[in-house]
Amino acid sequence: MEAGAKLAVIGGTFDPVHYGHLIAAEHARVQLDIDKVIFIPTGRPPHKISQAVTDWEHRLMMLQLATSDNPAFEISSLEEPGRGFSYTIDTIHRLRSLNPATAIYFLMGADALLTIDTWKDYQQLIALCSFVVVTRPQYVIDRSNPVLADLPEEWWLQMRQVEIPAMDISSTDIRRRVAAGRTIKYLLPGLVEEYIFANDLYRGGMET
Repeated sequence: MEAGAKLAVIGGTFDPVHYGHLIAAEHARVQLDIDKVIFIPTGRPPHKISQAVTDWEHRLMMLQLATSDNPAFEISSLEEPGRGFSYTIDTIHRLRSLNPATAIYFLMGADALLTIDTWKDYQQLIALCSFVVVTRPQYVIDRSNPVLADLPEEWWLQMRQVEIPAMDISSTDIRRRVAAGRTIKYLLPGLVEEYIFANDLYRGGMET
């Protein structure tokens, strides 16, 4: 990317991707004047070792279908399974080396922020990217939580908060709905819904 450009990163298992993910990415892009948003599906998530995760190729394809109509969205294979466990610090290091003159923003939900102290080398991330926390309306991030209270001052100075419409959509709920034979229409893009049923995903249920 060109010098001075802004790049946002949103990672996750995306099992499956849904409108909550897409709305969070788009609202952050617009509010922070981001040039490009990169979705990075996790290959081997270290926090889900004991849980079943859909094959990476399926999750990658669903992301491609979901983002195909937005030229500002891209998909990255930086965390494909062959690279081993997927750690945010390693991914951001690779992105930084590929885009040395680009401002990198890391998009995350408030729930993820509350587990930041369990992330590998999380203290180093502040030097590599800026954090953007996506929250429901009127949600306030403050230091009352012990995890957040321990974050250094520089985190608070550079952290951004982006409010998005409240949407009670989760990948876990979508998987359960498919397994139970319930509708998932309007919870995710139609192309993703078609892909799920065409490839018989989630019908047998998955550990959550």
